[in-house]
Amino acid sequence: MNISELFAGDVSPQKWISGQIPGILTFFWSVVIALIVWGLGVKLSGLIRSLIRKTMKRQNIDTGAIQFIDSLLKWLVYLGLALVVLRVFGVQTASAAAAIASLGVTAGLALQGSLSNFAGGVLILLLHPFRVGDYIIEDTHANEGTVIEITVFYTKLKSFDNKIIVIPNGTLANTSLTNVTHADKRMINLVVGISYEDDIKRAKDLLMRLIKEEPRALDTEPYRVFVSELSDSSVKLGARFWVPTDEYWNVHWAMLEKIKLTFDAEGIRIPFRQMDIHMDRT
Repeated sequence: MNISELFAGDVSPQKWISGQIPGILTFFWSVVIALIVWGLGVKLSGLIRSLIRKTMKRQNIDTGAIQFIDSLLKWLVYLGLALVVLRVFGVQTASAAAAIASLGVTAGLALQGSLSNFAGGVLILLLHPFRVGDYIIEDTHANEGTVIEITVFYTKLKSFDNKIIVIPNGTLANTSLTNVTHADKRMINLVVGISYEDDIKRAKDLLMRLIKEEPRALDTEPYRVFVSELSDSSVKLGARFWVPTDEYWNVHWAMLEKIKLTFDAEGIRIPFRQMDIHMDRT
């Protein structure tokens, strides 16, 4: 089919094109206005959100709450800008709102997980099982790390080897977790075995001396050294003392090394697991 056949009738191609120009120009300017509105809206909302964040920080509001509210405001702004853009293109806001409302039930069924994550984020902010900066262990999947961000739907952790772990808020709100750094002090619980031939009292005295010589051990809390277990191959001695939370692993590793070096120097053996087999010749 050629152009003459397409426009066979009373309307010439020139007249048809002329009749379409106003509509094209109207659509073009609508696109331009929509882009300007969207760009200015995003820029202005960024400034307002920044002001709100600074205000909340001055009020000493929890960092996780600040991140959550900021993320929520961002999504609300995008929704509002989308409605404005639709209005620019001639779509009635009331009609758009009605359409959104009518899709709400369907979207709710399709996005049950996301709604659960949103509710989980609200519960986290209200109950404070952890805060930004805490080191937590999610017991179900054994994810662990330092909390760096709490958003509307997800919480981000940074592991000790600098990996980013993203966990849905619904998972954290509905499963057990361990907050390792919630308190300002932690108890170190060491267990070391000695042979049955070694002097238990002397080994306990050495452990107590090492604890007392450790400058990071809290002298406001009691030290305890005791016989923990009489196992198959060794007598297990326990040592318990308290340290600041941020020094836990440094002291833990240092004490294990000191115990091994001290026991070696004092002639106290740390036996390995073994089994004696006696054979009777008949």
